[in-house]
Amino acid sequence: MKRINLSHPHHLDRSEQPEMVLALGYFDGVHKGHQKVILKAKEIAEDSGLKSAVMTFHPHPLVVLRKQEDIEYITPLNEKIRLIEQMGIDFLFVVEFTKEFASLLPQQFVDEFIINLNAKHVVAGFDFTYGHLGKGSMETMPFHSREQFLHTTVEKLTDHDRKVSSSLIREVIHRGDVTYAEILLGRPHSVNGTVIHGDKRGRTIGFPTANIEVEENYLLPPTGVYAVSILVEGKSYEGVCNIGYKPTFKDEQAIKPSIEVHIFDFQNEIYGKNVSVYWYKRIRSEQKFHNVDELIAQISKDKEQSQEFFQKKMV
Repeated sequence: MKRINLSHPHHLDRSEQPEMVLALGYFDGVHKGHQKVILKAKEIAEDSGLKSAVMTFHPHPLVVLRKQEDIEYITPLNEKIRLIEQMGIDFLFVVEFTKEFASLLPQQFVDEFIINLNAKHVVAGFDFTYGHLGKGSMETMPFHSREQFLHTTVEKLTDHDRKVSSSLIREVIHRGDVTYAEILLGRPHSVNGTVIHGDKRGRTIGFPTANIEVEENYLLPPTGVYAVSILVEGKSYEGVCNIGYKPTFKDEQAIKPSIEVHIFDFQNEIYGKNVSVYWYKRIRSEQKFHNVDELIAQISKDKEQSQEFFQKKMV
């Protein structure tokens, strides 16, 4: 997949671009609804003998329009790129979202970012909007196309009468329902990070943990204990994860929670390694124990519950 970064105005020459089918969307999460849009574009491209392409936008519009810096992403840009590449897309356009870009009239957006990129067919979800204040929609797309391209609108995907959306996925992850998030995403929610040195208290009580410093602004589940898997150097291991503030040992709450994974049957030294944590099931909320013995007993139960979960999952 070839990645092309664009800003307004861009200077790509239409005559130098291959004819393509272009999927449009912000695509945070690259969830099942997004996959439906992207795979439809890929299908049309293959049937038409054209290249497949995806256009996304960065940073989040709220960062630019409302100066909201603390956006938590289901899939930060690098993860979004990785997932789209896995789908076998030929081109990915990452458009810089600026105030100038946001002020483009719908016709200006179509002229510059669809027609002038040599798109011959556009695919987007039923609720995709474009141009200043989102005044352009899939209903206005035929008018703005100047008869230069075709378009396909992908109807909404639902689960139990609720639209599969980034907003719904954020909602369920925020409340810790990572099991339902997996259904909506089509894969477990995950975060990437680096193994760092922690308090090393886990090894003293018989449960050594990998302390994960998360990269970028990932959306994290709430504090608690979870059944997880962790990808280390290309190999997946099962484990149990505590995300929280360790109230049994610390009276003052840290600025952000720690993520500690006890990896089953694992002895390797992995400090400094990049890892991915996949969230499968919430086991319990974080709690403060009266003493270390109580904590050890509870961690043993947590470990058993996580192991049972993965055993059942494999059946």
